[in-house]
Amino acid sequence: MPGAPAPRGPRRLLAALLCAAAAAGLYGCSDPGPSAPTRTGTAPSGVSPLTGLPARTGPVLAVKIDNVAAARPHTGLGAADLVYVEQVEGGVTRLLAVYSSRLPDSIGPVRSARESDIALLRPFGRPALAYSGAQRALNPLLEAAPLDLVHQSSAPGAFRRSPDRPAPHNLYLRPERALAAAPDASDVRPVGFRFGAPPAGGTATTTETVRFPAARYAFTWSAADRGWRVAMDGRPATTTDGGPLAPATVVVQRVTVRPSAFRDVNGAVSPYTETTGTGTATVLRDGRAYEARWSRPDPAGGTAFTTGGRPLAFAPGQVWIVLAPR
Repeated sequence: MPGAPAPRGPRRLLAALLCAAAAAGLYGCSDPGPSAPTRTGTAPSGVSPLTGLPARTGPVLAVKIDNVAAARPHTGLGAADLVYVEQVEGGVTRLLAVYSSRLPDSIGPVRSARESDIALLRPFGRPALAYSGAQRALNPLLEAAPLDLVHQSSAPGAFRRSPDRPAPHNLYLRPERALAAAPDASDVRPVGFRFGAPPAGGTATTTETVRFPAARYAFTWSAADRGWRVAMDGRPATTTDGGPLAPATVVVQRVTVRPSAFRDVNGAVSPYTETTGTGTATVLRDGRAYEARWSRPDPAGGTAFTTGGRPLAFAPGQVWIVLAPR
């Protein structure tokens, strides 16, 4: 069950244990008090800058999630504030899920990090990044990046193997333990998103399909859910702990995907997704599609989305950003 983000450091771990002992399934376990530090540049208290919904300010945990057929259905994905879809080797995709407003009990399956993750997470300050591992040549870049790294070697107690699936699709994260192992993770901060009423215009849309070389996503508007039902490779996307996935806003951000200097264990070149610069996008919200432009001139800054030269507000709720090849 999802819950509020926990306080920092050892006090966070103590609060997590007390919450677990108090009552299984309760939301919003309380903060131990005002002694938890605050940081400059964080979001105003009370509203998440990642969803536009009321939320407690807390640290950011990004988790690299497997997305091949053998890894589905996912666990804990519905609790994410923000989900990025990235292309990896062979034209398939992986997910980078970002959590702050609430934490599920378990997240996964967890897989390996990529070079693109470093640039993608820079606007979040110094977030925690949980992943299964990385190729040896990439490790120095990850260790030098402004990331609080959580992997099996650094925090074995934050991970577990499920007997229900074969490896490597059976590694799951215990997010409370992951954050306890990342005491320097930054609190959530604005990353360029705006939330509010829909802009004028747009086109009534029921379904949007995005294709990668070896993966396909479809987003279908559901008035009952007030969101876009997700399908992956022709099958509805569900979670083991929360039912169907239906983000309130879906952004199809068209980007350059080029070869990187890295290869996977099989010798395949790892693609690199460029998320700095400018380009076009399609933003889905409230049953309509809006043609937009995205801009991120500063690698450390957030991404702005505009339509007709004006900021484009997202619908409050979970946001998916599909980093689609141009």
